[in-house]
Amino acid sequence: MDTSNVLLAFGLTLFAGLSTGIGSALAFYTKQTNKKFLSAALGFSAGVMIYVSFVEIFAEAKASLAVTYGQTQGYWITTIAFFGGMAIIALIDKFVPSAENPHEMYDVKEMKEKDSENATLMRMGLFSALAIAIHNFPEGIATFISAMEDSRLGLSIALAVAIHNIPEGIAVSVPIFYATGNRKKAFKYSFISGLAEPLGALLAYLVLMKFMNDMIFGVVFASVAGIMVYISLDELLPTAEKYGEHHIAIYGLIGGMIIMALSILLLV
Repeated sequence: MDTSNVLLAFGLTLFAGLSTGIGSALAFYTKQTNKKFLSAALGFSAGVMIYVSFVEIFAEAKASLAVTYGQTQGYWITTIAFFGGMAIIALIDKFVPSAENPHEMYDVKEMKEKDSENATLMRMGLFSALAIAIHNFPEGIATFISAMEDSRLGLSIALAVAIHNIPEGIAVSVPIFYATGNRKKAFKYSFISGLAEPLGALLAYLVLMKFMNDMIFGVVFASVAGIMVYISLDELLPTAEKYGEHHIAIYGLIGGMIIMALSILLLV
């Protein structure tokens, strides 16, 4: 196993996870979140994830499983693993304690207008931090495994995950800040929620990589594709549409697909 590849994969996962801190900075140091820009960025992130999942990751998983099981059986296993990845992230969504929507996006202006008690705001922020940390764990595995297979692919996924972590950082830090008046505490919880991403990468390195072969790689990679498509459809696009016009989110989505397609074509 190439040490430089491992370090790059960990570095990309760390970058993706800690971008929750960017969300905190935007919340604290801007008077109002630029929702149109964030909507386009979230749509862009979804476009990258969806395109790369279907065009690259699913195809590579299918080719890997075909080596062991043949074309037909390999295709069946790839498809089952793909929907299995969706099922995993759907179960996480179902069982994560989320009295408040963990992907609800707040900005400073909105929070000032809320007539809520400090305890409620604190609870909202802490629940958001817990829910986002649990969501980030499989994303860390996805980013790490992808980067180990192909550094270009890993960079694309890390960038998409990083963009989608920005509003999550806002969701954690702003309620806690208005509950406590403490920017450092709010940033700390946002930062901790992002650390789940490199922890997922560490699990992938310590457990999955030891047993990696064509069969395991194919199943894991197909599951990663399912996880990313689910995240895009369940989290990114609804959030993008909520905080921007419908067409802004769609233009961002198409832009993400085009950029991802060009990056694949130019590096073939």
